[in-house]
Amino acid sequence: MNHWREKTTKKWVVLAVAAALIVTAGCSNKSDGNAKETSSNAAVSNSSADSSSKSNSNSKSEEPYELTYLTTGDQGAKPLVPNDRIIAEINKRLNIKLTIKIAPEFSYDKINVAIASGDLPDVVTTQYPSSSVSDWIKEGILLPLNDYFDKLPTIKAKLDNGLQWTAVDGKYYGYPFVSGMEKSNYTVQFRQDWLDKLGLAAPKTLDEFESTLKAIVEKDPDGNGKADTFGYITNKPVPGDALTAFDFVLYAYGLPDADYVLNDKGEVIPRFEHPAFKQGIEELRKWYSEKLIDPEFILYDRPAKEQKFFQSKAGVMDGPLFRHVSRIEGSLKQVNPNGVLGYAPPPAGPDGKQGMATRPKTALFTAVTNKAKNPEKAAEFIEFMLSKEGRDLLQLGIEGIHYTKQGDKITYNEAEREKDGFAPNGWAHPLAWGNVTWPIDEDYLPQTELNIDRAKDSVKVASQYFVPNLITRKTDAEIEYGKAVNEVYNQYFVDLLKGKIDVDKGIAELGEKWRQAGGNEILKSVNEEYKKQGTTK
Repeated sequence: MNHWREKTTKKWVVLAVAAALIVTAGCSNKSDGNAKETSSNAAVSNSSADSSSKSNSNSKSEEPYELTYLTTGDQGAKPLVPNDRIIAEINKRLNIKLTIKIAPEFSYDKINVAIASGDLPDVVTTQYPSSSVSDWIKEGILLPLNDYFDKLPTIKAKLDNGLQWTAVDGKYYGYPFVSGMEKSNYTVQFRQDWLDKLGLAAPKTLDEFESTLKAIVEKDPDGNGKADTFGYITNKPVPGDALTAFDFVLYAYGLPDADYVLNDKGEVIPRFEHPAFKQGIEELRKWYSEKLIDPEFILYDRPAKEQKFFQSKAGVMDGPLFRHVSRIEGSLKQVNPNGVLGYAPPPAGPDGKQGMATRPKTALFTAVTNKAKNPEKAAEFIEFMLSKEGRDLLQLGIEGIHYTKQGDKITYNEAEREKDGFAPNGWAHPLAWGNVTWPIDEDYLPQTELNIDRAKDSVKVASQYFVPNLITRKTDAEIEYGKAVNEVYNQYFVDLLKGKIDVDKGIAELGEKWRQAGGNEILKSVNEEYKKQGTTK
């Protein structure tokens, strides 16, 4: 029994049951072709019909290759439906018989459990970098793509264009989809109708931001005669991540980098030991004590936060826009017909500094496993999803069925698109969402997008306020200890915010506990990485 098997044997039964839940939960939803967008967070499984999968223009005599793909879903996608014609078309073009298993968005633990149980798909999408992916590479569970590069022109071109850092000893064990490097849609959002009612402009400074929150809390903008409205609302982080929803306040006070900072000796230290962190915390504590922040934010996920916003329980929130403009404003108007979504740059601090968006160090990683009997065919499936041919199929559908085209004008057949699980208003098929690209990265908006100007403008606004990283890549120590130190950070941040602990004492304790939880190893690794970068600040 190899090392990987030894690590998982004790949990075998539990893991196998949990992995099966990805499929079992999906089976109960397979017939629900009319489910709402938010139901895409339920796990989904779909096996395509094989009626069209037995023909292939290049190899009609070969039996179609049975290929299983395990991936994470997306909040904006609809569930897969039975007898999906897009899946059938992929089968036809690639001569495969595709089975797709979709876990809820961000549910990488379910992906890890499925792999650990031994129930390997041919192709898998998960989070990268991660200790799981590192283990899978070491144990030979993931296969390098290098041997098939002559059949993967799109993948190879993208790997050669700035993704060389993802290679392991010169081998690429998957396609790392890193989103948001050059563009962001992360903004401050607010009830524009409330600001108009209160005679307020979008806040440009921290002082104006605080005044706006106070007006929302104290002046009854929803007109129900009750003091039941909070100013700012956010949500808890994805499990294992650090809480960053208040970071725009820290950047306003001059925090220079998103990940770490340098001390007077030029050494890399935790960012919470920079003076701007203390100033930001003191500002946030004041907001919290004045009930300007929803005190239960740490209990909310993103959908719950948005529901509070739609239901007039809060007037300002953070979050992504671009393709979400119509969704958020549409949902707002369902509850409040006169509701209007507004957005603005992050507020500037005393010295005019501001920031909000950060460049990621993580990716969605799509790889071929050693379960694949035909790894070249599995790699070609990833290439297809990333290629222009694949993107056109997943975003537009089959010409003459899902859309027609005259010159550059596209007419969407929404009735036919709905039958195959396309999101409404020209948006894409479930398989298009988030595994190898996002709409924002390729500037994709359907021609029917009603808010196309605001959607594009939200990206323009957000992308002006990137905050750099001091260290450009995640180290092995960060992968190993990141979850543990983030748990410590989050707990202390919330306690500091709520005034449960003195600021100076809390920051000092945070530094001590953070280092004990693995921070010492992290600091050693990031200081070494910083020296390798040859960066001077």
